[in-house]
Amino acid sequence: MSRLSEVMQPGVYAGGAGYTEPTTSRAAARAVDDTLSERQREVLDALRAAGRRGLTADEAAGAVGRTVLAVRPRFTELGPKHLGLIEKTGERRANESGLEASVWRIKE
Repeated sequence: MSRLSEVMQPGVYAGGAGYTEPTTSRAAARAVDDTLSERQREVLDALRAAGRRGLTADEAAGAVGRTVLAVRPRFTELGPKHLGLIEKTGERRANESGLEASVWRIKE
């Protein structure tokens, strides 16, 4: 099998980390995918605990003990353009930088 056909196999880059080397890179890609799923669950749990009040990405990061850089992409993944599990409340609150950020909740 050529290197190109290995990379182009179904699922190699579908929705998760990719790899082009069949041993260590593949293991690293699986580890990243597992971590992403865990972080998505953490964000959902934090939003569930917040109830209708919801959370900004910064607030969720604090609630789950991760950096906002690790949490903010989960909002995109869980949001209406992807999984559709969360929605904006229409409210905005100041984040740590002082800028206004959207507040999110579990989709009703």
